[in-house]
Amino acid sequence: MSKLRGAFTALVTPMKDDGSVDYDGYRTLVKLQLEAGISGLVPLGTTGETPTLDESEEEIIAEIVMDEKRIFKQKTGKDIPVILGASSNNTRDAVRYCERAKNYGADYALVITPYYNKPSDEGIFRHFEATSKVGIPIIVYNIQSRTGRNISTPLLKRIAELDNIAGVKEASGDINQMMDVIAQIKQKKGDFCVLSGDDCLTLPLIAAGGDGVISVVSNIAPDLVNKLSLAALDGDFETARNIHYRLLSFFRAAFVDGNPTSIKYAMNQRGMPAGVVRLPLVEVCDSAKDVIIKSLKDCNL
Repeated sequence: MSKLRGAFTALVTPMKDDGSVDYDGYRTLVKLQLEAGISGLVPLGTTGETPTLDESEEEIIAEIVMDEKRIFKQKTGKDIPVILGASSNNTRDAVRYCERAKNYGADYALVITPYYNKPSDEGIFRHFEATSKVGIPIIVYNIQSRTGRNISTPLLKRIAELDNIAGVKEASGDINQMMDVIAQIKQKKGDFCVLSGDDCLTLPLIAAGGDGVISVVSNIAPDLVNKLSLAALDGDFETARNIHYRLLSFFRAAFVDGNPTSIKYAMNQRGMPAGVVRLPLVEVCDSAKDVIIKSLKDCNL
C-alpha cells in the first residue's frame, strides 16, 4: 500500500441550473486541481452530493477522474492517488461500490461508518471486514455528526488489523481521539494513514503525527491547502502556520451554512465550476452569503 501524504480534495459535483451534473465543469475542476499540485482527489464523497446522484452519474464522474489522472500521469509522470467514495449503510452495496472502485483503477476506496442503522461495534467491524475483502485499500471514514456512531479507538484498532485497511479520515472533531489513534495504531502500523476530515484541524493533527487532510476548502484553494499540509509534514511550521491563519476564517466560512452549500457558493463567487445544489440541500441563506464573501476577501481568495 502506498503512503498518503498531503491534501486530498473532497471534490464538489458541479451542477447546471436545472440540477443536472455539469460533466464538462467537473472535468475542468479536476484539471484545475491537478495543475495546482494537489496531492490527491476524493470524488463521490459527501461534498460531492453523492447521496443525490444516481449510479449512472457516479460512473461517469469516476470515469472523468480516472481519465484525467491517466492524462496527467502521461504528461508529468506523476501518479496522483484517487480515493473513490464507496459508502453505503447497506453492507452489500458498500462491497459493490468497493468493487467498482477497484475495477475503475482507483487507488483507495473511502468507506463511511454505516449511517442511520446505528449498528453495534460488532456490526461496524463486520461492515469493514466485508469491504476489506474486496482487495482495494480502504480508508475508514469516521464522522459521528453524519452517521450517529463514533468509531472509538479500540474499535478502529481492531478494524485496522484487517487486511487492506490503509488509514482513517478522522472527522470526529476530537483532537484527543485523533492523538489516541496515532499513538495506538499509526505508531505501531507505520503505513496506516491518519487524515483530518476537518480543514481547521489539519495543522494540529499533522503536528501530532498525522498525514494530511481530506479537504473541502482545497476545492477553491488547492495550492494553499496543499502547501500548508506539505510544509507542516516537512517540519516547516512557520510556513504552515502563516497559511493556516491566513485561511482560518474561511475554514469556518466554508461550513457556515452547511456543506457543500457553503463551498459551492464561494466557488461560484470566484467563477469556478460549482453551480447549484440538489434538494434537500438549498442555496445558503443571505447572512451566510455575507460571511462567505467577507471571508473570501479577508483571506485574499
